[in-house]
Amino acid sequence: MSDLLIEIGAEEIPAGYIVPALDAFRESVLKALEKNRIEYGDAKCFGTPRRLALMVKDVGEMQQAETVTITGPPASAGFDKNGNPTIAAEKFAEKAGVKVDEIKIVDTPKGQYLSAIKTEKCEVSATIIEAMLPELILGIPFPKSMRWGDFSISFARPIISLMALLGETVLDFRLEDIRSSNETFGHPFMHPGRFKVANPSEYTKVLRDAGVIVDMDERKQLMREKIESVAKENNSKVLADENLIDIVCNLVEYPFPVLGKFDDEFLEVPDEVLITAMREHQKYFSLVDDKGSLKPCFIAVNNTRTRDMNIVAKGHEKVLRARLSDAKFFYKVDLESTMDKFAEKLKKVTFHAQLGSMFEKRERLVQLVSLLAELPENAEISALKADLIRAAELCKADLVSQMVIEFTNLQGIIGRRYAEKGGETAEVARAIEEHYRPTHSGGQLPETLTGRLLAIADKIDTICGCFAIDLVPTGASDPYALRRQSIGILQIMLDSGFTFSLKVLVEKSVALYFSDKKTIYVADKKKQAQIVENIIGFIKTRMTNMLVEQGYTREAVASAISVSCDNLPDTLLRVKALDLLRKAPDFEPLSAAFKRVVNILKKADLEELPEVNDGLFENGAEKKLYSACTGVASRVNELTKNGNYDAALKEIAAIRPDVDHFFDDVMVMVDDKAVRKNRIALLSAVAAIFENIADFSQI
Repeated sequence: MSDLLIEIGAEEIPAGYIVPALDAFRESVLKALEKNRIEYGDAKCFGTPRRLALMVKDVGEMQQAETVTITGPPASAGFDKNGNPTIAAEKFAEKAGVKVDEIKIVDTPKGQYLSAIKTEKCEVSATIIEAMLPELILGIPFPKSMRWGDFSISFARPIISLMALLGETVLDFRLEDIRSSNETFGHPFMHPGRFKVANPSEYTKVLRDAGVIVDMDERKQLMREKIESVAKENNSKVLADENLIDIVCNLVEYPFPVLGKFDDEFLEVPDEVLITAMREHQKYFSLVDDKGSLKPCFIAVNNTRTRDMNIVAKGHEKVLRARLSDAKFFYKVDLESTMDKFAEKLKKVTFHAQLGSMFEKRERLVQLVSLLAELPENAEISALKADLIRAAELCKADLVSQMVIEFTNLQGIIGRRYAEKGGETAEVARAIEEHYRPTHSGGQLPETLTGRLLAIADKIDTICGCFAIDLVPTGASDPYALRRQSIGILQIMLDSGFTFSLKVLVEKSVALYFSDKKTIYVADKKKQAQIVENIIGFIKTRMTNMLVEQGYTREAVASAISVSCDNLPDTLLRVKALDLLRKAPDFEPLSAAFKRVVNILKKADLEELPEVNDGLFENGAEKKLYSACTGVASRVNELTKNGNYDAALKEIAAIRPDVDHFFDDVMVMVDDKAVRKNRIALLSAVAAIFENIADFSQI
């Protein structure tokens, strides 16, 4: 066995392309090896801005042998009466690649048939890999690809070299006029030129000697140590930013950090703006002191070492000064206005061409948070009504500020800063920032109560608006991130323990698009109801998937949600209780018994169902079930009021023997109409005990 090494050299590839491309290349190469019956061991990716590489350990020298049993024509057609092979047998032997005397007769369910064992031809691995690599390399996916010169092929950036080794054997293939070899190239400034790699095991060392750290993990760790060392020398700490470390790691082939400084005057600009300007525009690391306060300095990571790093630092400082000067100017211009004046300008900002302006969205948010504050069961929320309304009025105002126009990812953050400057309460200011959360899967949730409620209102408004104009996610397409926003609503409500009706909020939000002078639609109650139903169904699906991903069984989730998903914390309690009950040893017979109850009721005529009349009982099993049902119902009702679903389900499980006894001894669908209806009514009373907890037909 030998190691396989493939390197694709190219002009500088964007940092964000590298890891996804390597992951896809690794997967496609391993699938191709497996498909071609070539053994292999561990695989590791290597990458820099100028190369993508993959090393696969312990690749087999030859394909693995494979035998296939081929069934041919019936035995009666393969041999004549004297046992001599016919033309059919000879043709079958030729097709299978065996001699006629190697054919066997086997018994099958259809009778006796000719059979042969065919051994697939084994080829040298090097030959197979050479043939498959061009397609695999050109199949690497990129967000954008390009063509160059007169070539017909495309790649993220022009390919400048190809290296492929299987052990010490050079794999020979071409991409246009680029031919593979056993040569790689060094750092463009410190060690230009080409270097031979005799064996894959030498690859990282050859490149290290040529000024390139090709192992991304090693390069990242080296960079981390170097920037921390530079920061420590200047009595500073690097502001934690793992994502920036990943990005910068793929911008250099060898890290050379340098400290730069900027004027103290820029510190009057909010820290978030300075950090964003350094991070997003320049890929610089911000530095803080022991207390976490931003310092007027930064670290830039270069791809090459120079004789005088001070000159390099001056260059970075000059570039950054221009950026920060712009930021300071925008900040001062913004401070000449107020958040209320910004909010008025939202009338000229489009939310969506069919859904009106951001000012109209702002007005809908005010009405939605007012609804939440006025719900009678939410005294704590009601006390925040003034802050809620004020936060809703201002939450989108910073979108028209110069600062957010320049630094779009600071929306909300700048709003908080300007609200604080304008004298708004801390609750209002924080809600303005927090209402965008969570901004991504697993992202931080709003921390304040006002922020959480405003975030829910904002997301509900967007979802309802999109559904109202049929912008519903389909397949992988979700341009308005409605799935993420739905999950955000669920996470906030569950984490906060909000018990208010989700349906009431959706109905109100949809109605705001269908009423009033500013609406786009003529009032249509039937259409509104259908949209509400579609939205609730959409959110239920997100709830189901989210809980299943958290480890709850799909059956338990479906059973609880199909009953109701309006009170989310209550729904979660029911899911947990059902999941726990499913682990009980006697759950299967319990589930089967209650399923039978539900199925009979689905087929029965439940209109004008009478009260259970114990005078119509003809069997002791009926009386016993009725007695058990009556006793359990009140206890279950009390337990569910307090959210104690574990105990409630245990109470319900206790009547299972009586249900089984009933079905063993009693015929429900008898000819006597009164008796039949009475028995259906009894089963309906049984179902009523658990109908608000779970739908056992879903399990």
